[in-house]
Amino acid sequence: MNRIKSVLAEKQVSGKWLATQVGHTENTVSRWCSNKVQPSLDNLVKVAEVLEVDIRDLLRPTLNK
Repeated sequence: MNRIKSVLAEKQVSGKWLATQVGHTENTVSRWCSNKVQPSLDNLVKVAEVLEVDIRDLLRPTLNK
């Protein structure tokens, strides 16, 4: 799970803007934001760089039961 949608809101930027910055479609970024699909590690690094956050800020911890 990722926190891209939350970080976009914190930074007050849109998914459309992010899509342009990372070279993907708005639909792809929307699917990342809704956690329907997860970005590759390379794409996650790009997103972190564009949003100027630590990559760990984009990740949501999961608990093993």
